[in-house]
Amino acid sequence: MVIYLKIEKEAEKILEKFSEALKDIPDLEETHYMVDNVNLTREDGAVEKNPEKILRNAHTDEEGNIIAEKGKWVK
Repeated sequence: MVIYLKIEKEAEKILEKFSEALKDIPDLEETHYMVDNVNLTREDGAVEKNPEKILRNAHTDEEGNIIAEKGKWVK
Protein backbone atom coordinates (compact mmCIF):
# COMPACT_ATOMS: atom_id res chain seq x y z
CA MET A 1 0.00 0.00 0.00
CA VAL A 2 2.89 2.35 0.79
CA ILE A 3 4.45 1.74 -2.63
CA TYR A 4 1.12 2.54 -4.30
CA LEU A 5 0.88 5.87 -2.48
CA LYS A 6 4.48 6.73 -3.36
CA ILE A 7 3.86 5.97 -7.05
CA GLU A 8 0.66 8.00 -6.98
CA LYS A 9 2.44 11.03 -5.45
CA GLU A 10 5.25 10.78 -8.03
CA ALA A 11 2.68 10.59 -10.83
CA GLU A 12 0.94 13.71 -9.50
CA LYS A 13 4.27 15.58 -9.42
CA ILE A 14 5.00 14.55 -13.00
CA LEU A 15 1.56 15.71 -14.15
CA GLU A 16 1.98 19.04 -12.36
CA LYS A 17 5.38 19.63 -14.02
CA PHE A 18 3.93 18.66 -17.39
CA SER A 19 1.00 21.03 -16.92
CA GLU A 20 3.39 23.85 -16.05
CA ALA A 21 5.45 23.14 -19.17
CA LEU A 22 2.34 23.19 -21.35
CA LYS A 23 1.41 26.68 -20.16
CA ASP A 24 4.31 28.12 -22.20
CA ILE A 25 3.13 26.55 -25.46
CA PRO A 26 0.95 28.94 -27.49
CA ASP A 27 -2.45 27.84 -28.75
CA LEU A 28 -2.52 27.11 -32.47
CA GLU A 29 -5.39 26.74 -34.87
CA GLU A 30 -5.96 23.25 -36.15
CA THR A 31 -5.18 22.55 -39.78
CA HIS A 32 -7.50 20.33 -41.77
CA TYR A 33 -6.60 18.87 -45.13
CA MET A 34 -9.26 17.79 -47.56
CA VAL A 35 -7.70 15.05 -49.66
CA ASP A 36 -9.53 13.24 -52.41
CA ASN A 37 -7.73 9.90 -52.20
CA VAL A 38 -10.44 7.62 -50.88
CA ASN A 39 -10.32 4.01 -52.09
CA LEU A 40 -7.20 4.44 -54.17
CA THR A 41 -5.65 1.25 -55.48
CA ARG A 42 -2.41 0.41 -57.15
CA GLU A 43 -1.57 -2.22 -59.68
CA ASP A 44 -0.10 -5.44 -58.38
CA GLY A 45 3.47 -6.00 -59.33
CA ALA A 46 6.52 -7.78 -58.05
CA VAL A 47 9.30 -5.72 -56.59
CA GLU A 48 12.65 -6.39 -58.18
CA LYS A 49 14.89 -8.25 -55.75
CA ASN A 50 18.64 -8.07 -55.84
CA PRO A 51 20.15 -11.09 -54.02
CA GLU A 52 23.64 -9.60 -54.12
CA LYS A 53 22.44 -6.55 -52.23
CA ILE A 54 20.72 -8.76 -49.65
CA LEU A 55 23.75 -11.01 -49.20
CA ARG A 56 26.06 -8.02 -48.63
CA ASN A 57 24.44 -7.56 -45.21
CA ALA A 58 24.61 -11.25 -44.25
CA HIS A 59 27.13 -12.42 -41.67
CA THR A 60 29.63 -14.88 -43.17
CA ASP A 61 32.41 -17.05 -41.83
CA GLU A 62 35.97 -17.33 -43.18
CA GLU A 63 34.85 -19.66 -45.99
CA GLY A 64 32.06 -17.33 -47.14
CA ASN A 65 29.23 -19.38 -45.67
CA ILE A 66 26.24 -17.42 -44.40
CA ILE A 67 25.79 -17.53 -40.63
CA ALA A 68 22.14 -17.65 -39.59
CA GLU A 69 20.43 -18.19 -36.26
CA LYS A 70 18.89 -21.60 -35.85
CA GLY A 71 15.13 -21.51 -35.25
CA LYS A 72 14.26 -21.68 -31.56
CA TRP A 73 11.59 -24.26 -32.32
CA VAL A 74 14.19 -26.64 -33.86
CA LYS A 75 15.89 -29.07 -31.48
